[in-house]
Amino acid sequence: MDNLYNLNIERAVLSSIIFDPEIYEEVASVLKPRDFYLPFHQHLFEAMQELFERELPIDEEFLKKELEKKGKFDEVAMVEVLSANPITNTKAYVNEIKSLSNKRALINLTTEIKKLVLEEDLDVDAIMDRVEQKLYEITLESVSEDFKDAKTITLATLKDIERLKAMGNSKLIGIDTGFKNLNDKTSGFGRGDLIIVAARPAMGKTSFVLNIALKAIERGEGVAFFSLEMPAEQLMLRMLSAKTSIPLQALRVGNLKDDEWSRLASATEEISKKKLFVDDSGYATIHQVRSKLRKLKSQHPEITLAVIDYLQLMSGDKKMVGMAARQQEISEISRGLKQLARELQIPIIALSQLNRSLENRENKRPMLSDLRESGAIEQDADIILFVYRDDVYREAKEKEKEMRAKAEGKEYVSTFKRKEEEEAEIIIGKQRNGPTGTVELIFQKRFTRFVDKKMDEPFEVVFESGNIETTEGKIELPPI
Repeated sequence: MDNLYNLNIERAVLSSIIFDPEIYEEVASVLKPRDFYLPFHQHLFEAMQELFERELPIDEEFLKKELEKKGKFDEVAMVEVLSANPITNTKAYVNEIKSLSNKRALINLTTEIKKLVLEEDLDVDAIMDRVEQKLYEITLESVSEDFKDAKTITLATLKDIERLKAMGNSKLIGIDTGFKNLNDKTSGFGRGDLIIVAARPAMGKTSFVLNIALKAIERGEGVAFFSLEMPAEQLMLRMLSAKTSIPLQALRVGNLKDDEWSRLASATEEISKKKLFVDDSGYATIHQVRSKLRKLKSQHPEITLAVIDYLQLMSGDKKMVGMAARQQEISEISRGLKQLARELQIPIIALSQLNRSLENRENKRPMLSDLRESGAIEQDADIILFVYRDDVYREAKEKEKEMRAKAEGKEYVSTFKRKEEEEAEIIIGKQRNGPTGTVELIFQKRFTRFVDKKMDEPFEVVFESGNIETTEGKIELPPI
């Protein structure tokens, strides 16, 4: 066990903080009290934290008073710390303490694994999930306590309020959705939120979240995309079409003009350097998603968003049969995704199907009850968004009328005109921390791209030359 701790190094770091309290914050950004091996050293570092938060001096007298108040003062151990030579460059010492702490945590984990395997009645997947979670916590130094006390919570809340103030009272407090109108309604996607995006086929379910992902990587953020229905290359085609304004169909067949080839080359070079990770294996259990996403997040901390396309193609860890069993499986999946979002502190967007029954209604705008296996999904989701384009139904209705007329031997002239740009609605069916309502967007079909609908667009009034009658008489206008 001697190679799992070094008391001299611990004393040197603590002595350096007392000698120069300015370095406390730098040390505390890496080390936590539990990283020290000797209990008194843990108590001493906790006392330093208490004094720092209360803006009191971190010196011998205040530390002694703080420790005595809690009955944790040790005269001999304190003398040993004060006797240690302070160091000017603490980085190497701090890293060594952290390294030894991680080794001890891994030793403890091996003991826990043995206990899980031999004493608890768990299947292999459950054990592996528990082990992966512990490893992830060790890697990211995020071992959490059972409860947070009021002081910890209020300090964290105050820091968050200060962060928001520094942003200039911006409405955006979460992850940017990429759409101003949607940001105004949601304040962005919260870290730890489960966001459900649902739609009927042909509404652009996938295109909408791809637009969100594209804007995220353009900002330099990382995105993990689980595509259970579409190969990664097809996703990239849609993303490139949205980015370059080259029609998707032209990209699919390679029918591009010279300037389009140039735009495509520039876009592919740019995106190739971004932090986009796609898993298109086509099959995933909640256990596999947890495992892969934890590993990816630990390797790439810049990951700020994960997307799953789509939820109903996922499987639970346990094999179940029947309708009731499927609902229970969906419940397991949605709950697992919500817990994973909170654990990794990133929003997870999961696409979901809607029941066909809504097609029988006159008003086909989706509502919460239209979610397939809606009970668990509705409960676990922080935000539920429905993608709706009225022109999809209008066009389908016109085709139905045309087919019926032909079957009856009648001529039918359709009044429906296809538009390059269609009005789209993002219906906020649920928002745990905000209002529900509708956000208006424009869907540019050729580029599979959603864009903000410009509200109060500027307009130009043009008068022809001549005279205008007014109550004051005639005004001559110059020729244009």
